[in-house]
Amino acid sequence: MDPIIILFWISNISIVPLWIMMIAFPKHDLTKKIIGNPLCLLPMLIPYSIAVIPSIPSLLVTFSTQMPTPEIVIDLFNEDDTKLLAWLHFLALDTLGGRWIWSRFQSQSIPLIKSAPTLFLCMMVAPLGILIGLTLTYEKEVQVHSD
Repeated sequence: MDPIIILFWISNISIVPLWIMMIAFPKHDLTKKIIGNPLCLLPMLIPYSIAVIPSIPSLLVTFSTQMPTPEIVIDLFNEDDTKLLAWLHFLALDTLGGRWIWSRFQSQSIPLIKSAPTLFLCMMVAPLGILIGLTLTYEKEVQVHSD
């Protein structure tokens, strides 16, 4: 079996409990213990790092010699390994962003009715979920600082 396929499954399976804890049980002691520790990201970061290291030279050559254009990116993503590597990249950064928003929610006691859908969006479409999470926490942050 191709090593990148193994890394793909390790990353996909390892994030499920993290997202369940952040979305469904954000205030539980076990969630705070696990998600509150940045080491919880290692099951995604290590497989991604192992998968990306062999690609770094070609990626650096490609992006340091040419301005990224839609054609270059499309050509880059014609390779199956690049698609899998991109997926691992998405998983790692979506989870990192979701964990960051979860921690902001924890520090401001954002209720589950707001945190759960926002974190679900972080999991599915991270930039939108992060934007909403920032909006929710920014409003509360401004209120705290104005008091």
